[in-house]
Amino acid sequence: MTVPDRFPAVLAATAMGVYLLVVVGATTSLTEAAAACGGWPACGTGAQLPAETAGWIALGHRLIAVAVGVLVALSAALAWLDGASRRIRAALTLALIVYPAQAGVGALVAVGGLPAALGSVHLLLGVAIFAAVLAGLAWWLEAETGDPDDAPADFEPGTDDLPPVEEAPEADVPTAAVPRLKATAAAYFRLMKPRLMWLLCLVAAAAMALAGGAGFTPRVVTATLVGGALSIGASGTFNHVFERDVDKRMQRTNDRPLATDLVPVPHALAFGGLLTVVSLALFWTVNPLTAALGLLAIAFYSVVYTLVLKPNTVQNTVIGGAAGALPALIGWAAVTGEIGGGGLLLAAIIFLWTPAHFYNLALAYKDDYERGGFPMMPVVRGETTTRRHIVWYLGATLVAAVALAAVAEPLGALYAAVGVAVGALFLWTVVRLHYEQTESAAFRAFHASNAYLGLLLFAVVFDALVV
Repeated sequence: MTVPDRFPAVLAATAMGVYLLVVVGATTSLTEAAAACGGWPACGTGAQLPAETAGWIALGHRLIAVAVGVLVALSAALAWLDGASRRIRAALTLALIVYPAQAGVGALVAVGGLPAALGSVHLLLGVAIFAAVLAGLAWWLEAETGDPDDAPADFEPGTDDLPPVEEAPEADVPTAAVPRLKATAAAYFRLMKPRLMWLLCLVAAAAMALAGGAGFTPRVVTATLVGGALSIGASGTFNHVFERDVDKRMQRTNDRPLATDLVPVPHALAFGGLLTVVSLALFWTVNPLTAALGLLAIAFYSVVYTLVLKPNTVQNTVIGGAAGALPALIGWAAVTGEIGGGGLLLAAIIFLWTPAHFYNLALAYKDDYERGGFPMMPVVRGETTTRRHIVWYLGATLVAAVALAAVAEPLGALYAAVGVAVGALFLWTVVRLHYEQTESAAFRAFHASNAYLGLLLFAVVFDALVV
Protein backbone atom coordinates (compact mmCIF):
# COMPACT_ATOMS: atom_id res chain seq x y z
CA MET A 1 0.00 0.00 0.00
CA THR A 2 1.20 3.52 -0.77
CA VAL A 3 0.47 6.67 1.21
CA PRO A 4 -2.75 8.08 -0.38
CA ASP A 5 -2.30 11.73 0.68
CA ARG A 6 0.13 14.15 -0.95
CA PHE A 7 0.45 16.30 2.16
CA PRO A 8 2.36 13.85 4.42
CA ALA A 9 4.67 12.97 1.53
CA VAL A 10 5.55 16.65 1.05
CA LEU A 11 5.92 17.16 4.80
CA ALA A 12 8.21 14.14 5.16
CA ALA A 13 10.37 15.36 2.26
CA THR A 14 10.46 18.86 3.74
CA ALA A 15 11.41 17.59 7.20
CA MET A 16 14.29 15.51 5.86
CA GLY A 17 15.38 18.34 3.55
CA VAL A 18 15.65 20.67 6.53
CA TYR A 19 17.38 17.91 8.46
CA LEU A 20 19.90 17.46 5.64
CA LEU A 21 20.85 21.13 5.90
CA VAL A 22 21.07 20.98 9.69
CA VAL A 23 23.17 17.83 10.00
CA VAL A 24 25.53 18.80 7.18
CA GLY A 25 25.89 22.24 8.73
CA ALA A 26 26.76 20.66 12.07
CA THR A 27 29.59 18.51 10.73
CA THR A 28 33.17 19.59 10.30
CA SER A 29 32.98 19.00 6.54
CA LEU A 30 30.78 22.06 5.99
CA THR A 31 32.63 24.13 8.59
CA GLU A 32 35.84 23.67 6.64
CA ALA A 33 34.07 24.26 3.32
CA ALA A 34 32.55 27.55 4.49
CA ALA A 35 36.04 28.98 4.96
CA ALA A 36 36.71 28.36 1.27
CA CYS A 37 33.59 30.26 0.18
CA GLY A 38 33.31 33.36 2.31
CA GLY A 39 31.00 35.44 0.11
CA TRP A 40 27.24 35.37 -0.35
CA PRO A 41 25.31 34.03 -2.20
CA ALA A 42 28.32 32.69 -4.08
CA CYS A 43 31.99 32.98 -3.12
CA GLY A 44 34.48 35.86 -3.04
CA THR A 45 32.59 39.09 -3.65
CA GLY A 46 29.35 37.12 -3.69
CA ALA A 47 29.29 36.43 -7.41
CA GLN A 48 32.35 34.24 -7.93
CA LEU A 49 32.46 30.50 -8.39
CA PRO A 50 34.52 28.43 -5.94
CA ALA A 51 38.18 27.84 -6.69
CA GLU A 52 38.42 24.52 -4.84
CA THR A 53 36.33 21.48 -3.94
CA ALA A 54 35.58 22.68 -0.41
CA GLY A 55 34.04 25.85 -1.81
CA TRP A 56 31.74 23.83 -4.06
CA ILE A 57 30.50 21.95 -1.00
CA ALA A 58 29.53 25.23 0.66
CA LEU A 59 27.89 26.52 -2.52
CA GLY A 60 26.00 23.25 -2.95
CA HIS A 61 24.71 23.58 0.60
CA ARG A 62 23.30 27.01 -0.26
CA LEU A 63 21.66 25.76 -3.45
CA ILE A 64 20.02 22.90 -1.55
CA ALA A 65 18.82 25.46 1.00
CA VAL A 66 16.94 27.25 -1.79
CA ALA A 67 15.22 24.01 -2.84
CA VAL A 68 14.33 23.19 0.76
CA GLY A 69 12.96 26.71 1.20
CA VAL A 70 10.60 26.04 -1.69
CA LEU A 71 9.47 22.83 0.06
CA VAL A 72 8.84 24.74 3.30
CA ALA A 73 6.72 27.28 1.41
CA LEU A 74 4.85 24.47 -0.39
CA SER A 75 4.15 22.71 2.92
CA ALA A 76 2.72 25.87 4.45
CA ALA A 77 0.59 26.50 1.35
CA LEU A 78 -0.79 22.95 1.34
CA ALA A 79 -1.63 23.22 5.04
CA TRP A 80 -3.98 26.08 4.23
CA LEU A 81 -5.29 24.66 0.96
CA ASP A 82 -6.01 21.20 2.37
CA GLY A 83 -7.80 22.53 5.43
CA ALA A 84 -5.30 21.34 8.02
CA SER A 85 -5.99 22.03 11.68
CA ARG A 86 -5.04 25.33 13.28
CA ARG A 87 -2.00 23.94 15.07
CA ILE A 88 -0.64 22.40 11.86
CA ARG A 89 -1.08 25.68 9.99
CA ALA A 90 0.56 27.55 12.87
CA ALA A 91 3.57 25.18 12.98
CA LEU A 92 4.22 25.34 9.24
CA THR A 93 3.64 29.09 9.04
CA LEU A 94 6.17 29.52 11.85
CA ALA A 95 8.65 27.38 9.89
CA LEU A 96 8.07 29.54 6.82
CA ILE A 97 8.68 32.75 8.78
CA VAL A 98 11.78 31.48 10.59
CA TYR A 99 13.39 29.97 7.49
CA PRO A 100 14.53 33.29 5.89
CA ALA A 101 15.85 34.43 9.26
CA GLN A 102 17.84 31.24 9.62
CA ALA A 103 19.26 31.64 6.10
CA GLY A 104 20.07 35.27 6.84
CA VAL A 105 22.07 34.39 9.94
CA GLY A 106 24.02 31.86 7.88
CA ALA A 107 24.72 34.46 5.21
CA LEU A 108 25.96 37.02 7.76
CA VAL A 109 28.27 34.45 9.35
CA ALA A 110 29.63 33.51 5.91
CA VAL A 111 30.48 37.08 4.91
CA GLY A 112 31.87 37.93 8.34
CA GLY A 113 28.99 40.16 9.37
CA LEU A 114 28.53 38.12 12.54
CA PRO A 115 31.04 36.33 14.76
CA ALA A 116 31.59 32.72 13.78
CA ALA A 117 30.51 31.72 17.29
CA LEU A 118 26.96 32.79 16.34
CA GLY A 119 26.89 29.93 13.88
CA SER A 120 25.23 28.00 16.72
CA VAL A 121 22.23 30.34 16.38
CA HIS A 122 22.02 29.32 12.71
CA LEU A 123 22.04 25.67 13.79
CA LEU A 124 19.42 26.14 16.53
CA LEU A 125 17.06 27.92 14.16
CA GLY A 126 17.45 25.02 11.74
CA VAL A 127 16.53 22.57 14.47
CA ALA A 128 13.48 24.69 15.34
CA ILE A 129 12.31 24.62 11.71
CA PHE A 130 12.80 20.84 11.58
CA ALA A 131 10.80 20.43 14.79
CA ALA A 132 7.96 22.59 13.46
CA VAL A 133 7.69 20.64 10.20
CA LEU A 134 7.87 17.30 12.01
CA ALA A 135 5.18 18.45 14.43
CA GLY A 136 2.94 19.31 11.51
CA LEU A 137 3.55 15.85 10.05
CA ALA A 138 2.83 14.08 13.35
CA TRP A 139 -0.41 16.00 13.94
CA TRP A 140 -1.62 15.43 10.38
CA LEU A 141 -0.93 11.69 10.57
CA GLU A 142 -2.74 11.40 13.88
CA ALA A 143 -5.76 13.35 12.61
CA GLU A 144 -6.02 11.38 9.37
CA THR A 145 -5.23 7.86 10.55
CA GLY A 146 -5.76 7.78 14.30
CA ASP A 147 -8.56 6.55 16.52
CA PRO A 148 -8.52 8.31 19.92
CA ASP A 149 -10.79 5.62 21.39
CA ASP A 150 -8.61 2.59 20.60
CA ALA A 151 -7.05 2.34 24.08
CA PRO A 152 -8.29 -0.61 26.19
CA ALA A 153 -10.09 0.55 29.33
CA ASP A 154 -9.88 -2.64 31.40
CA PHE A 155 -6.19 -3.59 31.22
CA GLU A 156 -4.52 -4.19 34.57
CA PRO A 157 -0.72 -4.25 34.43
CA GLY A 158 1.26 -6.85 36.34
CA THR A 159 2.29 -10.46 35.94
CA ASP A 160 1.81 -11.78 39.48
CA ASP A 161 -1.86 -12.72 39.23
CA LEU A 162 -2.03 -14.10 35.72
CA PRO A 163 -4.01 -17.33 35.32
CA PRO A 164 -1.98 -20.49 34.65
CA VAL A 165 -1.11 -21.50 31.13
CA GLU A 166 -3.19 -24.41 29.93
CA GLU A 167 -0.73 -25.69 27.35
CA ALA A 168 2.97 -25.03 26.98
CA PRO A 169 5.22 -26.41 24.26
CA GLU A 170 7.56 -29.21 25.19
CA ALA A 171 11.22 -29.04 24.37
CA ASP A 172 12.27 -31.25 21.49
CA VAL A 173 15.54 -32.60 22.95
CA PRO A 174 17.48 -35.14 20.86
CA THR A 175 18.43 -38.34 22.62
CA ALA A 176 21.70 -39.05 20.76
CA ALA A 177 24.78 -37.69 22.51
CA VAL A 178 26.17 -35.34 19.84
CA PRO A 179 22.84 -33.83 18.72
CA ARG A 180 21.85 -33.39 22.37
CA LEU A 181 25.12 -31.59 23.08
CA LYS A 182 24.55 -29.29 20.11
CA ALA A 183 20.97 -28.55 21.21
CA THR A 184 22.11 -27.77 24.74
CA ALA A 185 24.90 -25.47 23.52
CA ALA A 186 22.43 -23.69 21.24
CA ALA A 187 20.04 -23.26 24.18
CA TYR A 188 22.72 -21.64 26.36
CA PHE A 189 23.77 -19.42 23.48
CA ARG A 190 20.16 -18.32 23.04
CA LEU A 191 19.98 -17.43 26.74
CA MET A 192 22.60 -14.76 26.03
CA LYS A 193 20.29 -12.94 23.57
CA PRO A 194 22.95 -12.81 20.84
CA ARG A 195 20.85 -10.60 18.57
CA LEU A 196 21.36 -7.76 21.05
CA MET A 197 25.11 -8.25 21.24
CA TRP A 198 26.19 -6.93 17.86
CA LEU A 199 24.28 -3.67 18.17
CA LEU A 200 25.20 -2.90 21.78
CA CYS A 201 28.84 -3.82 21.17
CA LEU A 202 28.75 -1.52 18.15
CA VAL A 203 27.52 1.26 20.47
CA ALA A 204 30.54 0.72 22.73
CA ALA A 205 32.88 0.56 19.72
CA ALA A 206 31.51 3.86 18.39
CA ALA A 207 32.04 5.51 21.78
CA MET A 208 35.62 4.24 21.96
CA ALA A 209 36.39 5.42 18.43
CA LEU A 210 34.94 8.86 19.20
CA ALA A 211 36.95 9.17 22.41
CA GLY A 212 40.19 8.11 20.68
CA GLY A 213 43.45 9.23 22.23
CA ALA A 214 46.16 7.22 23.92
CA GLY A 215 43.63 4.97 25.63
CA PHE A 216 42.33 3.60 22.35
CA THR A 217 44.53 0.51 22.17
CA PRO A 218 43.89 -3.02 20.86
CA ARG A 219 44.00 -4.43 24.41
CA VAL A 220 41.42 -1.94 25.72
CA VAL A 221 39.14 -2.40 22.71
CA THR A 222 39.27 -6.20 22.92
CA ALA A 223 38.71 -6.37 26.68
CA THR A 224 35.84 -3.90 26.49
CA LEU A 225 34.03 -5.55 23.60
CA VAL A 226 34.45 -9.10 24.91
CA GLY A 227 33.46 -7.99 28.39
CA GLY A 228 30.50 -6.12 26.91
CA ALA A 229 29.32 -9.13 24.95
CA LEU A 230 29.49 -11.31 28.08
CA SER A 231 27.68 -8.70 30.20
CA ILE A 232 24.90 -8.61 27.61
CA GLY A 233 24.82 -12.40 27.79
CA ALA A 234 24.55 -12.28 31.57
CA SER A 235 21.72 -9.72 31.44
CA GLY A 236 19.86 -11.79 28.85
CA THR A 237 20.25 -14.97 30.88
CA PHE A 238 18.87 -13.39 34.06
CA ASN A 239 16.02 -11.91 32.02
CA HIS A 240 15.15 -15.42 30.79
CA VAL A 241 15.19 -16.70 34.36
CA PHE A 242 12.97 -13.97 35.79
CA GLU A 243 10.43 -14.08 32.95
CA ARG A 244 10.30 -17.84 32.39
CA ASP A 245 6.70 -18.20 33.61
CA VAL A 246 5.38 -15.24 31.63
CA ASP A 247 7.33 -16.37 28.55
CA LYS A 248 5.14 -19.47 28.42
CA ARG A 249 2.09 -17.25 27.79
CA MET A 250 3.50 -15.34 24.83
CA GLN A 251 3.74 -16.72 21.32
CA ARG A 252 7.05 -15.00 20.60
CA THR A 253 8.72 -16.36 23.74
CA ASN A 254 7.05 -19.66 24.60
CA ASP A 255 9.82 -21.67 22.95
CA ARG A 256 12.65 -20.15 24.99
CA PRO A 257 14.98 -22.60 26.75
CA LEU A 258 13.67 -21.91 30.26
CA ALA A 259 10.03 -21.66 29.18
CA THR A 260 10.30 -25.17 27.76
CA ASP A 261 12.46 -26.49 30.63
CA LEU A 262 15.27 -27.25 28.21
CA VAL A 263 17.72 -25.62 30.62
CA PRO A 264 17.21 -26.04 34.39
CA VAL A 265 16.83 -22.77 36.34
CA PRO A 266 19.81 -23.44 38.68
CA HIS A 267 22.04 -24.07 35.66
CA ALA A 268 20.88 -20.85 34.01
CA LEU A 269 21.55 -18.87 37.20
CA ALA A 270 25.03 -20.36 37.45
CA PHE A 271 25.65 -19.59 33.79
CA GLY A 272 24.53 -15.99 34.23
CA GLY A 273 26.69 -15.63 37.32
CA LEU A 274 29.73 -16.98 35.48
CA LEU A 275 29.19 -14.56 32.59
CA THR A 276 28.88 -11.69 35.07
CA VAL A 277 32.12 -12.54 36.87
CA VAL A 278 34.12 -12.96 33.67
CA SER A 279 32.74 -9.78 32.07
CA LEU A 280 33.43 -7.67 35.17
CA ALA A 281 36.92 -9.12 35.44
CA LEU A 282 37.62 -8.08 31.84
CA PHE A 283 36.20 -4.61 32.51
CA TRP A 284 38.37 -4.34 35.64
CA THR A 285 41.51 -4.92 33.57
CA VAL A 286 40.54 -1.76 31.67
CA ASN A 287 39.71 0.47 34.65
CA PRO A 288 37.44 0.44 37.74
CA LEU A 289 34.92 2.91 36.26
CA THR A 290 34.29 0.62 33.29
CA ALA A 291 33.71 -2.30 35.67
CA ALA A 292 31.30 -0.24 37.78
CA LEU A 293 29.31 0.80 34.72
CA GLY A 294 29.28 -2.80 33.50
CA LEU A 295 27.83 -3.98 36.82
CA LEU A 296 25.26 -1.18 36.68
CA ALA A 297 24.23 -2.24 33.17
CA ILE A 298 23.71 -5.86 34.19
CA ALA A 299 21.76 -4.91 37.33
CA PHE A 300 19.64 -2.32 35.56
CA TYR A 301 18.49 -4.60 32.75
CA SER A 302 18.16 -7.76 34.84
CA VAL A 303 16.49 -6.30 37.91
CA VAL A 304 15.27 -2.73 37.41
CA TYR A 305 13.91 -3.18 33.89
CA THR A 306 12.85 -6.83 33.99
CA LEU A 307 11.32 -6.97 37.48
CA VAL A 308 10.30 -3.38 38.21
CA LEU A 309 9.68 -1.39 35.04
CA LYS A 310 8.49 -3.87 32.43
CA PRO A 311 5.55 -5.38 34.36
CA ASN A 312 4.43 -2.21 36.16
CA THR A 313 4.65 0.98 34.08
CA VAL A 314 3.77 2.06 30.57
CA GLN A 315 7.03 4.01 30.53
CA ASN A 316 9.06 0.81 30.79
CA THR A 317 10.46 1.18 27.28
CA VAL A 318 11.41 4.83 27.76
CA ILE A 319 13.15 4.43 31.13
CA GLY A 320 14.51 1.05 30.11
CA GLY A 321 16.33 2.75 27.25
CA ALA A 322 19.01 3.59 29.82
CA ALA A 323 20.12 -0.05 29.66
CA GLY A 324 20.91 0.28 25.96
CA ALA A 325 22.54 3.67 26.49
CA LEU A 326 25.03 2.45 29.10
CA PRO A 327 27.35 0.73 26.55
CA ALA A 328 28.10 4.20 25.16
CA LEU A 329 29.27 5.32 28.60
CA ILE A 330 31.19 2.07 29.08
CA GLY A 331 33.03 2.51 25.77
CA TRP A 332 33.89 6.14 26.51
CA ALA A 333 35.04 5.35 30.06
CA ALA A 334 37.16 2.44 28.83
CA VAL A 335 39.26 4.78 26.68
CA THR A 336 39.27 7.96 28.78
CA GLY A 337 38.70 6.75 32.35
CA GLU A 338 35.82 9.19 32.76
CA ILE A 339 32.30 9.95 31.55
CA GLY A 340 32.59 12.64 28.87
CA GLY A 341 30.33 14.75 26.69
CA GLY A 342 30.72 12.66 23.55
CA GLY A 343 29.78 9.49 25.40
CA LEU A 344 26.76 11.19 26.98
CA LEU A 345 25.52 12.46 23.62
CA LEU A 346 25.91 9.03 22.03
CA ALA A 347 24.05 7.57 25.01
CA ALA A 348 21.30 10.15 24.47
CA ILE A 349 20.88 8.98 20.87
CA ILE A 350 20.44 5.38 22.02
CA PHE A 351 18.09 6.40 24.84
CA LEU A 352 15.80 8.38 22.51
CA TRP A 353 16.03 5.83 19.70
CA THR A 354 14.84 2.97 21.93
CA PRO A 355 11.12 3.94 22.09
CA ALA A 356 11.08 4.85 18.37
CA HIS A 357 12.54 1.39 17.74
CA PHE A 358 10.76 -0.84 20.25
CA TYR A 359 7.26 0.65 19.99
CA ASN A 360 7.10 -0.85 16.49
CA LEU A 361 7.69 -4.29 17.95
CA ALA A 362 5.14 -3.58 20.67
CA LEU A 363 2.58 -2.79 17.97
CA ALA A 364 3.35 -6.03 16.13
CA TYR A 365 3.05 -8.08 19.34
CA LYS A 366 0.35 -6.06 21.07
CA ASP A 367 -1.88 -9.07 21.81
CA ASP A 368 1.10 -11.07 23.03
CA TYR A 369 2.15 -8.39 25.51
CA GLU A 370 -1.41 -8.01 26.73
CA ARG A 371 -1.61 -11.76 27.29
CA GLY A 372 1.63 -11.57 29.26
CA GLY A 373 0.36 -8.74 31.46
CA PHE A 374 2.93 -6.21 30.28
CA PRO A 375 1.69 -2.58 30.10
CA MET A 376 3.30 -1.73 26.78
CA MET A 377 2.28 1.55 25.18
CA PRO A 378 -0.17 0.13 22.57
CA VAL A 379 -1.79 -2.08 25.22
CA VAL A 380 -2.39 0.71 27.73
CA ARG A 381 -2.59 3.91 25.66
CA GLY A 382 -3.66 2.50 22.29
CA GLU A 383 -2.10 2.21 18.86
CA THR A 384 -2.79 5.81 17.84
CA THR A 385 -0.85 7.20 20.79
CA THR A 386 1.95 4.71 20.19
CA ARG A 387 2.36 5.72 16.55
CA ARG A 388 2.43 9.38 17.57
CA HIS A 389 5.15 8.69 20.13
CA ILE A 390 7.21 6.88 17.49
CA VAL A 391 7.28 10.06 15.40
CA TRP A 392 8.22 12.24 18.38
CA TYR A 393 11.01 9.97 19.57
CA LEU A 394 12.31 9.56 16.02
CA GLY A 395 12.51 13.33 15.72
CA ALA A 396 14.28 13.61 19.08
CA THR A 397 16.75 10.93 17.98
CA LEU A 398 17.57 12.85 14.82
CA VAL A 399 18.11 16.06 16.79
CA ALA A 400 20.43 14.24 19.22
CA ALA A 401 22.40 12.97 16.21
CA VAL A 402 22.84 16.59 15.11
CA ALA A 403 24.09 17.53 18.57
CA LEU A 404 26.69 14.76 18.39
CA ALA A 405 27.83 15.99 14.97
CA ALA A 406 28.19 19.53 16.32
CA VAL A 407 30.31 18.43 19.29
CA ALA A 408 32.34 15.51 17.92
CA GLU A 409 34.93 16.96 15.55
CA PRO A 410 35.83 13.72 13.71
CA LEU A 411 32.32 13.35 12.29
CA GLY A 412 31.98 14.51 8.72
CA ALA A 413 30.44 13.80 5.33
CA LEU A 414 29.81 10.06 5.79
CA TYR A 415 28.04 10.56 9.11
CA ALA A 416 25.87 13.29 7.57
CA ALA A 417 25.02 11.26 4.47
CA VAL A 418 24.17 8.09 6.38
CA GLY A 419 22.18 9.95 9.04
CA VAL A 420 20.01 11.68 6.45
CA ALA A 421 19.57 8.74 4.06
CA VAL A 422 18.69 6.08 6.64
CA GLY A 423 16.81 8.59 8.78
CA ALA A 424 14.61 9.38 5.78
CA LEU A 425 14.00 5.66 5.24
CA PHE A 426 13.05 5.23 8.90
CA LEU A 427 10.67 8.20 8.78
CA TRP A 428 9.00 6.98 5.59
CA THR A 429 8.37 3.51 7.06
CA VAL A 430 6.76 5.23 10.06
CA VAL A 431 4.52 7.30 7.76
CA ARG A 432 3.46 4.12 5.99
CA LEU A 433 2.83 2.47 9.36
CA HIS A 434 0.28 5.18 10.15
CA TYR A 435 -1.68 4.41 7.00
CA GLU A 436 -1.30 0.64 6.76
CA GLN A 437 -1.54 -0.20 10.49
CA THR A 438 -0.56 -3.84 9.94
CA GLU A 439 1.87 -6.21 11.57
CA SER A 440 4.05 -6.22 8.46
CA ALA A 441 4.19 -2.41 8.46
CA ALA A 442 5.24 -2.44 12.12
CA PHE A 443 8.00 -4.95 11.38
CA ARG A 444 9.12 -2.85 8.41
CA ALA A 445 9.53 0.19 10.65
CA PHE A 446 11.23 -1.96 13.29
CA HIS A 447 13.83 -3.22 10.81
CA ALA A 448 14.32 0.30 9.44
CA SER A 449 15.08 1.49 12.97
CA ASN A 450 17.74 -1.21 13.31
CA ALA A 451 19.23 -0.20 9.97
CA TYR A 452 19.28 3.45 11.02
CA LEU A 453 21.17 2.93 14.26
CA GLY A 454 23.49 0.23 12.94
CA LEU A 455 24.59 2.20 9.89
CA LEU A 456 24.86 5.45 11.86
CA LEU A 457 27.18 3.77 14.36
CA PHE A 458 29.29 2.30 11.56
CA ALA A 459 29.58 5.82 10.13
CA VAL A 460 30.69 7.12 13.53
CA VAL A 461 33.41 4.46 13.73
CA PHE A 462 34.55 5.05 10.15
CA ASP A 463 34.64 8.85 10.38
CA ALA A 464 36.38 8.79 13.76
CA LEU A 465 39.05 6.30 12.72
CA VAL A 466 39.72 7.68 9.26
CA VAL A 467 40.06 11.27 10.49
